[in-house]
Amino acid sequence: MPSALPAGDPAPADGSLPPSALAGLGSRPFGVYVHVPFCATRCGYCDFNTYTAGELGTSASPQSWLEGLRRELDLAAAVLGTPPRADTVFVGGGTPSLLGADGLADVLAAVRSSFGLAPGAEVTTESNPESTSAEFFAGIRDAGYTRVSLGMQSAARHVLQVLDRKHTPGRPVDAAREARAAGFEHVNLDLIYGTPGETTDDLKSSLDAVYSAGVDHVSAYALIVEEGTALSRKISRGVLPMPDDDVLADKYEQIDAAMTAQGMPWYEVSNWATDASAQCAHNLLYWRGHDWWGAGPGAHSHVGGLRWWNVKHPARYAEVLAKGESPAAGRELLTADDRRVERVLLELRLRDGLPLDVLDPDGQAEAKLAADDGLLEPDALAEGRCVLTDRGRLLADAVVHRLT
Repeated sequence: MPSALPAGDPAPADGSLPPSALAGLGSRPFGVYVHVPFCATRCGYCDFNTYTAGELGTSASPQSWLEGLRRELDLAAAVLGTPPRADTVFVGGGTPSLLGADGLADVLAAVRSSFGLAPGAEVTTESNPESTSAEFFAGIRDAGYTRVSLGMQSAARHVLQVLDRKHTPGRPVDAAREARAAGFEHVNLDLIYGTPGETTDDLKSSLDAVYSAGVDHVSAYALIVEEGTALSRKISRGVLPMPDDDVLADKYEQIDAAMTAQGMPWYEVSNWATDASAQCAHNLLYWRGHDWWGAGPGAHSHVGGLRWWNVKHPARYAEVLAKGESPAAGRELLTADDRRVERVLLELRLRDGLPLDVLDPDGQAEAKLAADDGLLEPDALAEGRCVLTDRGRLLADAVVHRLT
C-alpha cells in the first residue's frame, strides 16, 4: 500500500494533520515530549541536537525557547482539536536541569495549560547530577514531577574523562538519594558501558554504586561511536580504540546478571526495573507505537501513523513560531507495512515480546527457526508470542532482520 505522503514531505505551515492521523485520537495512550536543547558543555560522545551557550551566542536563550514552546503546545492543542490529556510527560535534552526548578515548573505548567494531565500521569525530567541539589528536587516535586532520570554513565573517574563528562563520580548517587528524600518514588540512573579503558572492575564499581543509590530503575546503553563527535575523531586518529563487540556483549551480560540478582529484572533490552510501577511509562508508549507530540527544536512526533520532526536550531524554532507557523520541518505517513516493521523492531525488545500473528508467513517461519537457534523462547512461541532469550537479546537487531 503506497504512502499517502512521500517520506520527507514538507509539513503545512499551519501544522494540520490528515483525518487518518486524527482517527482514534484519545483511544490510545498519549504522551508529550519536551526537548530542552541546552547543555553547559558538549560531551565527546554526544550527537544529540544540543547547544552550549557559546555555540548559541545571542541567537537563542532559555527565555526565547520557552516562549516558542508555549506557542507550539498551544498550536498542538488547536491542531488536535480536542487534545487528549497527557498520560505521560517526558522532559529530555540536552540538560533540562539547567532550567532550574522554576524553569521546569514553567514547562510543566505550559503542558498542563495546553493538554492537561491524565489522572496518575507519569511526569519525568532528565537531569545532570551536577546541576541538581536537594532544593532542586524539592522544587520540581512540588511542581508535579513524579520521576527523575539522572545521567550517571560510570562511577570510574577515568571513564568519565574519556566521555568528557564533568560530574564527579559520587555525585549521581548523592543526587539520587536527594531525589528520594524529596519524595520521588521513581528514580532512574543511566549507565554507558564499553567506553575505551573501562574494565570489568570499573563496571562492577558502577553497578555497586547504583545499588547503594536505592533507585528502582536502571538504563544501560552500549557506547556508540557517532560520526562527527570528538570521540569519533579520537578513535579515527588512533588515540582511543574502537569498542569491541564481544567485550560489549560480555559487559551486557555482567549488567543483566547483576541487575537480576538485585531484584531488578529486564523489561526492555536496555532497561531494568524493580516492578511494573517502576517501568518508564513514557518509553513504553514509544515502544508500543502509541501517540505523542514532541515539542521543541528537533523533536519528533507520532500521531496515528503520521510522523513529523521539527526544525533543529533553537533560533529558527522560536522565529517560526513567533510568526504563528508550525515548526515542523518535514513529515511522513507510514504505510501499513512500515508500521508492521516498526512494531516488530520495537515490541520485540520488550520482555512481553511480540504477538506471532503480527508477522507475515515468512516471518512466522523464521520465528520457528530462530527458536531452534536459541534466539526466541520456545514455550512463549508455542503460546503465540515472540520473546527474546538471553542470547537473543545480544542479537536483537539480527533477530528483527530475520523476522521482517
